[in-house]
Amino acid sequence: MPQPRMMLVVTGDDFGYCPRRNQGIVDCFKSGGISNASLLVNGCAAKEAADLAQRHNIPMGLHANLSEGVPVCRSLQRASTLTNQRGFFHGKTGFRQALEGGQLSMKQVELELRAQVQLFRDLTGHLPHHMDGHQHVHVLPEVREVFALVLSDLQIPFTRVPLEPGLQGCPALPAHLQRFYAQVEKDARDSIPVFTRYGIRWPHVYLGLTTMGQNMSVPNLQRALNQALAAGPPGSPSSRSAGSHQPVVTAELMVHPGYPSLAQEGGCGEGPDEFSQSADRQHELGVLRDPALLALYRREGVQLCAFRHL
Repeated sequence: MPQPRMMLVVTGDDFGYCPRRNQGIVDCFKSGGISNASLLVNGCAAKEAADLAQRHNIPMGLHANLSEGVPVCRSLQRASTLTNQRGFFHGKTGFRQALEGGQLSMKQVELELRAQVQLFRDLTGHLPHHMDGHQHVHVLPEVREVFALVLSDLQIPFTRVPLEPGLQGCPALPAHLQRFYAQVEKDARDSIPVFTRYGIRWPHVYLGLTTMGQNMSVPNLQRALNQALAAGPPGSPSSRSAGSHQPVVTAELMVHPGYPSLAQEGGCGEGPDEFSQSADRQHELGVLRDPALLALYRREGVQLCAFRHL
């Protein structure tokens, strides 16, 4: 077998969100469309997801959640800076606003992260090999320091750094998403020295923001892979002309395959959101299982793998 040009972790996020998302992730894994999953331990179907992962040998990490649903840590369910008056997390935007306003306790962030790791361990029998943040909260100011401390202390080796080649100026993204992703990338860039200081690792390249939902297609994924291969590992020449001596690129592709959630079934305590009920979930599932995409991987020397193989 020739040496691959890229080792690609294709991660199905939000495992445990609802039974239909779980089934879609399992079907995608069995078809070779994903190689890894990321578990929401406060999702209503987390126990089912953990059982399915064990049954089908799906590699799985923790999708740490500080923005949607109910905390796992019992002491924070009663009263917490992380929750609103109804006892739910503040939401993707609300969490960021509360953080900017200095309203969040980083000690409570640490308690909740540790509680989620422990629940992951209770559900699976092992620590996660990788851990990232739902809605990219793990790269936010202050949070990233606590996040890195917890990973280092618990010896969780890998995380996600959402810096995507070609993201800026992508014509398929509406203006509001371009603004949000630009901030995510700034936060991710500022996280690198923090994660480095704690000895946390991540793949060379991150993909997935420009290929989400209806933007996912075989041509768009080919474009993203070509940009990742052209970038190469940090410090390597951008040219791919070095033949067999060219270092292998490691990458993670974030995806959200599934079958659309049913109303009133799923979520993390508040019911399923529009994202999970969208037909985009099944669209991604179809593209990821497309024989043309699997043939593209083989043709371009892309080998799907889990984080533990990096």
